[in-house]
Amino acid sequence: MVNSQSEPEDVSEVDTAILDAELFIKYKAPEKAMERLRTAIERNPRSIPLREQLRGIFITSKHNEEAARQCLGLASIYIEREDFNTAHERLLEAKDLDPRINIAGGLEAIRRARRPDLSPAATRTESTPGRTYATFAGDLAVISVFDAIQVLENARLTGELLLTGDSKTGRVFFNEGRIVDAESAGTKGEVGFRRVVEITNGSFEFQKSAETFPVTIQALSNTNLLLDTLRQLDESALAGGN
Repeated sequence: MVNSQSEPEDVSEVDTAILDAELFIKYKAPEKAMERLRTAIERNPRSIPLREQLRGIFITSKHNEEAARQCLGLASIYIEREDFNTAHERLLEAKDLDPRINIAGGLEAIRRARRPDLSPAATRTESTPGRTYATFAGDLAVISVFDAIQVLENARLTGELLLTGDSKTGRVFFNEGRIVDAESAGTKGEVGFRRVVEITNGSFEFQKSAETFPVTIQALSNTNLLLDTLRQLDESALAGGN
């Protein structure tokens, strides 16, 4: 995350840097434009206009890794400014630009900011005597469900992720790393997955399967599903507060 204690933005310098960058672009000198914006960002690290301008130039110039990093920085700033929709967009864009990026931390930050009632309980240090974990297992107070999903997606595993919380349990089913179904609290599919995401304390374990599961959830990707789920949780919280 970007340090929130940075100096206030120098609006005049920001405007000048953007105009300079646009001039370099006009005369087909994108590297100079990038250099000018980077210098300005060093002095104004929390400037959204500067970072958005640099992000756009990186994308146009096919510097996808650099563009993805700017997207992550922008997402951090948007979260702090409670512009969660734009933060979602930048996280998804970062993942599209560089599939190697793990955006689980950003998703967790959005969830904590939007739904403090879903913050995990204090980290547990005790272990469960006699418990034998499966292929992949851990404590949800240490490893979030987002991180667990990312690991399973990257490993392209097929199987069942079981989450056991203090008051509820849930299951998420994967075919080669893609989420295809979920169930929790008597609900299945996307509604069931939303209930699973609300489980923030307890433990999880993954059991591999030799057989694939029926596809109930038709999301374009795990990231899209996670982002849509977070939006639904937020809308539900707002509706409940009215």
